Amino acid sequence: MDLRIFTEPQQGATYETLLRVAKATEDLGYSAFFRSDHYLVMGASDGLPGPTDAWITLAGLARETRRIRLGTLMTAGTFRLPGVLAIQVAQVDQMSGGRIELGLGSGWYEAEHSAYGIPFPKEKFGRLEEQLAIVTGLWETPVGEHFSYDGTYYQLSDSPALPKPAQSKVPVLIGGHGAKRTPALAARYASEFNIPFASLSDTEQQFKRVRAAADEVGRKADDLTYSNALVACVGKTDAEVKRRADSIGREVEDLKANGLAGSPAEVVERIAAYQAVGSQRMYLQILDLDDLDHLELISSQVMPQLS
Repeated sequence: MDLRIFTEPQQGATYETLLRVAKATEDLGYSAFFRSDHYLVMGASDGLPGPTDAWITLAGLARETRRIRLGTLMTAGTFRLPGVLAIQVAQVDQMSGGRIELGLGSGWYEAEHSAYGIPFPKEKFGRLEEQLAIVTGLWETPVGEHFSYDGTYYQLSDSPALPKPAQSKVPVLIGGHGAKRTPALAARYASEFNIPFASLSDTEQQFKRVRAAADEVGRKADDLTYSNALVACVGKTDAEVKRRADSIGREVEDLKANGLAGSPAEVVERIAAYQAVGSQRMYLQILDLDDLDHLELISSQVMPQLS
């Protein structure tokens, strides 16, 4: 089981805070640092000092880390034109030496669009499908050739399809709970399918849907990586678990039922249950970014039991 760190900086984090977490992620043996792509705080937090941009953050981290993979869960398709996004991700991949992964979703949080003057189209899923075709098509176009696309929402004419990423194929993550269109998109474009904040039964069902969709398009289902994202709240004692739950405004019992919470042994058992239904990778949503001891505890007492 591969463990990755997943952050939500819109809840309140500076670049310096994210850099500290990313360096701890690298030093403690996790395989990747991922972040959300949001511009507005959610819930009761004041969100200070304000949002950071996902791809500007990752560009900085690309130059200040050496080993870990870097990526988004998920870049909002409503925030960026697909041609521009292809350039941004390719450039950051070059800056990282080939360590970037692109999670791409349709965008869903209407309030952040209103707050920052970003159009929030009614039809987002069709746009996402065209964005995936364009971004991957631009990257796959051989150097010296050109790329054109005539879609319902986007049109590209005679693009030089530059720059190219450092990797021959940037991993693309697609995720969600949708029963039909989401698995179909994953089967066509994704290197990895991620289901966020899902129960064991929902995870098993959705993985089966993605596998079936892969079979339908003639792709080996095992070509994809299957992953979960769950909030983490781990402590050596019950008191430590409660302190960490209190710090993020959550109840311990809710976290145990719907996330990865409790003692290291409890969390190992919980992760093993997800592994049993097909999960190969776990994104640990870390909501208190000042608590680096939390990352160290998981690294030293959970990770070794999963190898």
